[in-house]
Amino acid sequence: MTEHPTGNGPHRPSLAGRKILVVEDDRLNARIITSILKPEGFVTAEAHSAEKALELYSTFQPDLVLLDIVLPGMDGIEACRRIKRDLGGSSIPVIFITALNKPEDVVAGLTAGGVDYVVKPFQAKETLARIRTHMSLRVLMEQHIALIDDLSKANAAKNHFLGIAAHDLRNPLTSIRGLSEFLMEDTTGPLNDDQRAMLQSMHSATQVMLDLLNELLDISIIESGETHLDCVPCNLVDIVADAVALSSIQASKKDMRFDFKRGMLTQALMLDTRKFRQVIDNLLSNAIKFSPRGSTITVEVSEDTGHQNVSVRDQGRGIPKGEMGKLFQSFGRTSVRPTGGEKSTGLGLAICRKIVEAHGGKITANNLEEGGADFRVTFKTSHHGI
Repeated sequence: MTEHPTGNGPHRPSLAGRKILVVEDDRLNARIITSILKPEGFVTAEAHSAEKALELYSTFQPDLVLLDIVLPGMDGIEACRRIKRDLGGSSIPVIFITALNKPEDVVAGLTAGGVDYVVKPFQAKETLARIRTHMSLRVLMEQHIALIDDLSKANAAKNHFLGIAAHDLRNPLTSIRGLSEFLMEDTTGPLNDDQRAMLQSMHSATQVMLDLLNELLDISIIESGETHLDCVPCNLVDIVADAVALSSIQASKKDMRFDFKRGMLTQALMLDTRKFRQVIDNLLSNAIKFSPRGSTITVEVSEDTGHQNVSVRDQGRGIPKGEMGKLFQSFGRTSVRPTGGEKSTGLGLAICRKIVEAHGGKITANNLEEGGADFRVTFKTSHHGI
């Protein structure tokens, strides 16, 4: 537990050794400020003009600047602007020194980028309190930035590991699935019912694992920032029609049907066909998984002012109250289970969201009044979907 250097209690970041640049043309005032700061463990440097302060800034690299507004030559307000704009000090707190009877100076200083002010004559306790507050905030911000950097590195390492693991495991699983298919064709001789059932279970299990590995590989590539879109002019109706035709086979196994509504589109969109097809396939597959046997799934492609849309509406239970936020998160699963015992990794919709957003589009989900859910992908036609 870190103690404040003045002994003012726990939980405060240590400020000892932090550097403060004091910019004050009155040398007596500068010495007074320095005498207040040094016993607190601060390291100080003095400048008696704005020009000298700007010269010192780069070499001293202060954590905070105490800056008089009224200075000979360049004033403190212009010096603050230059520190923020030209010297890389956008995150450095600047506290202005001003006379008590000039509130307009305070307003001008805060507008220029200052965070606070102290007034002359100096009150030691008040001056220290203001400095400690802003210096502590800066230290906490540095810690926050360092934590984000560490988390980003850890996330990158995780994505790299997932990518390697998924890639290396996919090949043997593909071989196992292929061998099980080979054996089920009676290539090596007739099978009895028990043997065929075991091979079917093996085939199904490897397919589930391959689906998971493929999604892990997709999510690791997307989150690593290595996704590259190969966009070409596309007609949404054509892409969705192909996906519906293929998914109809899967739907027929649960006695479901698709009602495909083809809208009239006025222009093509620039899309990565393969990746966008992955989005549509996933939405159709989810609708089949979570809809009751014998139901109808409505798929509609439409265009309104400035937008083209793909809507997939099912007749399932919908999205439970309070669980909408889980839908598009990695491994986010709601309490609703597939109606036919199908497997769900919780990654599909997260991948869909990232692919759609990479194209500049938006994906949403809403419950329907008559029951079921509507998953909708929307692109702006004004920028051709990109």
